[in-house]
Parts: sequence; structure tokens; C-alpha cells
Amino acid sequence: MSDAPAQSSPEKLRILVLTSSTGGGHDARAQAFAEWCYQLYPGHVDVRIEQMLEKSSMLNRGGVSFYNWIQKKIPFLHTAFFGFVEIYGRLNNHSVVLGRGYYRNVLCEYRPHLVLSVHDCLNRGYFQLARKLLGHERVRCATYCGEFSGGWGYSRNWVEPTVDLYISRTKTANDYAVKKLGMVAARTLVRGHFMRPSAHLEEVDAAQRAISRKKRYGLRPDAFTVFLATGSNGANNHFELLPALVKHRDRCQAIIICGHNRDVYNKLMRWRAENPGFRCHIEGYSESVHLLMQASDAIVTRGGTTTCAQALHFSCPIIFNGFGGVMPQEKLTLKYFRNTAGSSIIRNADNFAEIIDQWMTAPATYRAYSENFAKARYEEDPARVIDELVALAREADPHLAEPIRQPFPPVNGNGFCATTK
Repeated sequence: MSDAPAQSSPEKLRILVLTSSTGGGHDARAQAFAEWCYQLYPGHVDVRIEQMLEKSSMLNRGGVSFYNWIQKKIPFLHTAFFGFVEIYGRLNNHSVVLGRGYYRNVLCEYRPHLVLSVHDCLNRGYFQLARKLLGHERVRCATYCGEFSGGWGYSRNWVEPTVDLYISRTKTANDYAVKKLGMVAARTLVRGHFMRPSAHLEEVDAAQRAISRKKRYGLRPDAFTVFLATGSNGANNHFELLPALVKHRDRCQAIIICGHNRDVYNKLMRWRAENPGFRCHIEGYSESVHLLMQASDAIVTRGGTTTCAQALHFSCPIIFNGFGGVMPQEKLTLKYFRNTAGSSIIRNADNFAEIIDQWMTAPATYRAYSENFAKARYEEDPARVIDELVALAREADPHLAEPIRQPFPPVNGNGFCATTK
């Protein structure tokens, strides 16, 4: 046995991601970022995700719960709630007020090289406090804003003008941040999709789609398939929408998810047993939404940015769910897709039935809708933004060894890129 002293592991780049569970999109982007770092820089980059609002303050935690309750029960109230949050955000113009103690402890314990915010309420004040505690040269700050466009609903709290890097999903949203909210253009980037690595590796072609419909989901391979989606908290209108599909049961089928709403899941399972003539696949909270989209001909969803970005990437045409009103943030998404892809919004079951009836009786109308949606799609290198954020983190400690970058898609033992295609 060797008496040589054990070598200590090299210090890793440390990245702190600030998020909150107002809806599921912010957490999904935080998790996607962590998975990308571990995929591209295994053993060299450490990521710590903090649901900062919920963990740091009882008042903030109550606000998050109220936000999600409104989304499930009375969406139109979000207009007033959004206005309140815009005013509330001014508390943090120069430092963190509520939850300061918890955030301070996280910073002092973890000492991140980069603080990355993926939530509008976790920018102003949070970056200033990080620099004050860690030193201006010892930490970098970045924001990833997932909004599709600007206007009412684009929170001013997204923009902290001193941020080192501000990343927007689209040029439209980026222009709004610069021209209306004072973001410095030189510190901005436009990077679109922010999906998990698996979503890029598990892409399905037409032949595989037919097979997965039959073998994985128990559906007919050739029937028109509508995906009834929901956010992670389970806000849905599934029972109002299903009659329009059941009417065309000879040609239609459905994929349905319920999020973390166990009550709806149980009711849907009972409904399926009572309607054996209509084929549908039902899941609770799904970790494979990207596969469900690829098995579908259209998706019905609210304007959540993460789901809509995935639908765009996989060319799954969206029908926007506007039941109970449209939240200010959802209006930004709806505006973008209406202008670029001609997407429709339904506000009641009759609106949905009209669309399905038209598509079933005149298939050319669906093809036109689908082709128009596909024109809005764009390609990008999904790893590019990860490399840029890791490079930014390195600026805080240039003496650290440069992290070793792995190829993407990953290479198998034969030297070929491993994909499912």
C-alpha cells in the first residue's frame, strides 16, 4: 500500500441558481441548466439550486402558494397580483429585504463563482448582496429570462442593469429589455430553448412515432392525437375539452397529463373506464413531456414558456387554453405565437369544439395550421449558452483549472455520437 499522500480533488466552479416554484417553468430551467453542466463538465462544475423565495421567508412562501392557487382557480386575478408584485419588487432595488438572512448564509457557505437567476423576483438586490459579501471581482451574476415578447406582463424585476450577462429567449423580448427597461445591450444575449439534454437526445422520427403511440402509450398509430397538457401544479380543463374529442372517437385520441393533481388523475382514470370507446393515455406528473409532444399532432396548453418552447422545437402546434382568463405573463407568450405562428386561443369548450370539428371535416385546415406553426421554429446549439455561462463563472477565479468540456451529443465507445435517431 502506497504511503504517498492522497491528492485532493481539484476545486470546482460553483454556480448558484436562484429559482422559485411559481408555476413549473422556472424550476424546469434551473434543473435543465444543472443537467447540462453535469453532462458537459462532469466533475468540474458544481451547481446548487435554491428555491430562494420559498426557503428564505414565510411571507415569500405564502406569496408563491397564493400565485399557484390563483393559477389553478381564478387566472384572471393574476392581473392584480402581477401589479402588486411589480410594486413589491421595489423593496429590493439595492439589497435583499425579505429573506436576507437565508440568502446571506447560502452565499457565505457556498461562495459561488456565478449567481444565475431564472426568476423575475430574484434579480434586483440579490446580485448587489452577492457582490457585497463575496467581492465584486469574486462573483459574476447572470439572468436567464424565459419570456417570449415584451409588454404588460414582462416584469421590470427581470432587469437588474448591473448584471454581467442578461440572456433572453427571443430577440423580441431582448429588444424590450433594452429599449423599455434599461438593460445595457452589450451585456445581452439571445438564446432560445432551455430544455434538458434528454429532450435533444430523444428525438423521434415519423416511423418511431407510430411505434411509440402503439407500444408505449397503447394508442392507435394513425389516429389524430391531441395532447391535453397542464403545468406542474395541475391546473387544467380536461373534462371540458374531452367531449369535443370523444365526438370524433373514430379518428381522434388523446394524451393527458395531470401534473401533481392526484385528484384529477384519479377522476380521469375513472372517466376512461366509463368511456372505453375513446382511446387515451393518462399520466400524472410527467418527466417525458418531450416524448409525449412528439407523439401528438397538437397540444392544448396555457402560455407557460417552457412547454411552449418545447412545442415549438418539436413542431407540435399549440392551441392556447384561455379558460378563466389569461395571466399577464401568458399574454406575452400568446402574443408571440399569434404573431409568428398564427396560433389560436380557446376561452371555452365551444371554441375548442369548433377547431376540432373543422380539423376533422377539413384536414387541410389542420395542415395549414401545422405548417404555419412549423415556420416559426428555429435551430440552435443547445450547449452554447451553457458554455457561455461557465466561461462567465471562470472570470470570478481565473486561477482555477479550465474545466474539461465533453462533446454533445455524447460519444459512445465506437466514437460515434449517441442519439436515438
